Amino acid sequence: MTDQHPTPSAGADAGHLIVFDTTLRDGEQSPGISLDAAEKLEIAEQLARVGVDYIEAGFPVASQGDFEAVQAIARSVGNQPDAPAICGLSRTHLSDVDRCWEALRDAARGRIHVFISTSPQHMQHMLKMDEAQVLAEVRSGVARAREHTDDVEFSPQDATRTPLDFMLEVLAASVEAGATTLNIPDTVGYGIPWDFGALIQHVRRQIPGDYILSTHCHNDLGLATANTLAGVQAGARQVEVCVNGLGERAGNAALEEVVMAVRIRSDQFPGVTTTVRTEELARASRLVSRLTGYPIQYNKAVVGRNAFAHESGIHQHGVLADRSTYEIIDASAVGQVGRQIVLGKHSGRHAFADTLEKMGVSIHGDALNQAFSRFKELADRKVEITEDDLEAIVAEEVGQHLVEGYALHSLEVAGGTVGVPRATVVVVRGGDKFEATSEGNGMIDATCAAIRQATGVDATLIGLTVSSVTSGIDALGDVVVQLEGGGIKVSGRGVSTDVVEASARAYVAAVSRLVRIQARHEERQVEVGP
Repeated sequence: MTDQHPTPSAGADAGHLIVFDTTLRDGEQSPGISLDAAEKLEIAEQLARVGVDYIEAGFPVASQGDFEAVQAIARSVGNQPDAPAICGLSRTHLSDVDRCWEALRDAARGRIHVFISTSPQHMQHMLKMDEAQVLAEVRSGVARAREHTDDVEFSPQDATRTPLDFMLEVLAASVEAGATTLNIPDTVGYGIPWDFGALIQHVRRQIPGDYILSTHCHNDLGLATANTLAGVQAGARQVEVCVNGLGERAGNAALEEVVMAVRIRSDQFPGVTTTVRTEELARASRLVSRLTGYPIQYNKAVVGRNAFAHESGIHQHGVLADRSTYEIIDASAVGQVGRQIVLGKHSGRHAFADTLEKMGVSIHGDALNQAFSRFKELADRKVEITEDDLEAIVAEEVGQHLVEGYALHSLEVAGGTVGVPRATVVVVRGGDKFEATSEGNGMIDATCAAIRQATGVDATLIGLTVSSVTSGIDALGDVVVQLEGGGIKVSGRGVSTDVVEASARAYVAAVSRLVRIQARHEERQVEVGP
């Protein structure tokens, strides 16, 4: 690949690998994900428990909602003991940089991440700028960010398709203007591990200055984690990652994969360590999945349902004798086992709240009251409520609480092999009730059609995913609905022992989110980041 033990980035602790989490920025750019400020705050709090060094909380100029989310995270999570630094993304425009700092300024440690495209494809078709203009933008944007903070990151977007000489010129200009971290984004997933590693090493050798080198790899060819690790071996000392590998198109390098690879294969990364508390990884994965509506593939490395499952008789025999025969990761080291909390219908509010606290879920006031009421309702139908069930309940109720809009009041359905499936729904909004009845090619289809009539919200159903939270005949059904209306994609989640009811709840939650976004005109067309 490259030299076995290359000199790490200047300005970095040679052994410390900075983990820069961009789930709330690049991860949220995944199609159909639209997180509210409080949902982002919940994820940021878990990321702090994970122990990441940086949280890229959003793109403040993109919308008022994004600005408020970054500001809320900066003010709360950003001021906790041993808190991660909070970062915001910004184009090189001076007004963007100022807006970014306005959102970050209340954090104990704030970073401005400035970017501009540098590849011929992006400069010609997106920016309509030449190399001289891009260089001028880099100098002014980075210098402006440095006026606000001494922690400034710069990214040449689409670096791996940028002519090498020009990329080096841009990087040198950013260091001269005050950048302290140079991020090399493989924006379109074009990189190959040995080539990307060589690129990182070449930058380190050619660009003088006191800075940290960073990687930001996309997964279009399935190589994001491999490219990231190649960068670390070549001397990068910051990795930009997302929980569950979320992100634009095929996603980004997965936080859990990169961290565990560095830990398990320490022979390949001698002396390189992170501050990540790996036992929190599975919890972070589940939380992000439930709030974004993106399910975790069963065979996902480290955090997938099957990551520590064995079906082959030979494998089972070996694992029963000694787990190390077929497992290189201790499941408990990533929080995948040992969750034994069980509540039932006789459990009280105190036990419920205490259990949530032990799970690392902190909700209070109305949100707690609503979650407890939903818990009691479901506990009447289900003998035992497990920790997985609780996480699903809280994710659904917190999401409903955050969205000003409709709520499901009642649902009545009829279906089977005889007759046309029919559904009658009653939804409430602001004290008013709206009722509608509709037919469909199934009870779920009829229910969604009735909700469309009752709310009057015209949206296209583009996705509906049903999964089981736990096993057993009384397992909770977890439904994620994705809608599109007016060019805006949103998702909603619902849980119930009845999948038709869960689907109705998810559809209503998605409609409510769509209504809120459309009413507030939060969506603005801005260039996405690295």
